[in-house]
Amino acid sequence: MWSRQRTTSTFLAFLRISRAQTSKEILSLTCHSSSSSSSSSPSSCSSGLHRSVHQPLLSRLLSTPPSPSPLMELKKVLEVLEQFAPLSLAEPWDNVGLLVEPSRPRPISTILLTNDLTEAVMDEAEALTCDLIVSYHPPLFQPIKRLVQRDWKQRLAVRALEGGIAVFSPHTSWDSVRGGVNDWLVAGLGCGQVSVLSQALASGPCRFKLEFKVRNAEELQPIAEQLKKEDSKTTLTHSVNSCEAEGLVASVLCSDTALPSAVQTLLQHGVASQALAILKTEQPPLPGHGQGRLIVLDQSVTVATAVEKMKSHLGMKHLRLALGSGHTLESTVSRAAGCAGSGASVLKGVRADLYVTGEMSHHEVLDAVASGASVILSDHSNSERGFLAVVKEKLGARLPDSVTVAISKADWDPLEVV
Repeated sequence: MWSRQRTTSTFLAFLRISRAQTSKEILSLTCHSSSSSSSSSPSSCSSGLHRSVHQPLLSRLLSTPPSPSPLMELKKVLEVLEQFAPLSLAEPWDNVGLLVEPSRPRPISTILLTNDLTEAVMDEAEALTCDLIVSYHPPLFQPIKRLVQRDWKQRLAVRALEGGIAVFSPHTSWDSVRGGVNDWLVAGLGCGQVSVLSQALASGPCRFKLEFKVRNAEELQPIAEQLKKEDSKTTLTHSVNSCEAEGLVASVLCSDTALPSAVQTLLQHGVASQALAILKTEQPPLPGHGQGRLIVLDQSVTVATAVEKMKSHLGMKHLRLALGSGHTLESTVSRAAGCAGSGASVLKGVRADLYVTGEMSHHEVLDAVASGASVILSDHSNSERGFLAVVKEKLGARLPDSVTVAISKADWDPLEVV
């Protein structure tokens, strides 16, 4: 009798468990059911048996299974990459962004990071069933007129398309962005004040400023109206900059496409054409963004110490060193300039004790040494590849758990010391 009543009342109590909000409520429901069945039976709340049987089940019923991480489309992943380093920061000559886009989109679950997309890296991507390859260097750079098997880069493009693998390249946008490759490179020497060597400018359409003179405001009005009439797509504005004895000095801002017609209009007015100046406006600078970095170290180091620091930072056993004119291994380094990859054009003329880059030509090294700068060379991609670990961490913080970010194990610099 006690067993049947107890079983029935407990079962009814469990039916009510799903409505309970806390463990305390659940235990009180169980107590209430048990006591109502028989006043002579012991309280279930004081029963160790009931606690040991009910509590694990109650915990499982109360626990809410974690919702699965949302799947990400390629478009969303590209937005995350753009937030990390806007493609507008890339050099004009560069070929950045989405280079290969499969015809059948699929959710992105595996991203492979690599410095260079080689056939060995493509083998690795296929083995990982990779959905997106982020290759720092663009595997497609020159225009392609055909896709054939005799060219290794074209073979890679064909394999990516056949495998449904998207390919994205950031290249110089990662170099330029604040906290990017070049900031990472000079950080290997220690802490210090970092500045940009070649300042990045805000993106935007090219605009020109036309300055001219007119006798008075009455003469200016029809000129302005004609300029606007001839180019309805571009907003042309004018302003009076100053007043001189011989008349008014005015200016008109226009786009590059509107420039020819604007100039032609002004040349038709004798007074305006006599003092016409055409100026190309510059976009505002983007602080912290640009090519190359100069670091003024908080604590100076010797050339020998700088070499060891860069070996550790780049994960290399050997580096190439050219001592600057009058330098020894014990010479002091307080100012260092760095540019990942092939940085001679960015570093040229920079006043520093040390240049750090991937590669320089023989004569570029001679010029640097003659200027009094020592030079550390790591070979091209060795000055860049270590940044992939930073990218993996940053993307991992921005992407859902459903996306795996891996660094290629088949990617390495083609040159090695033997």
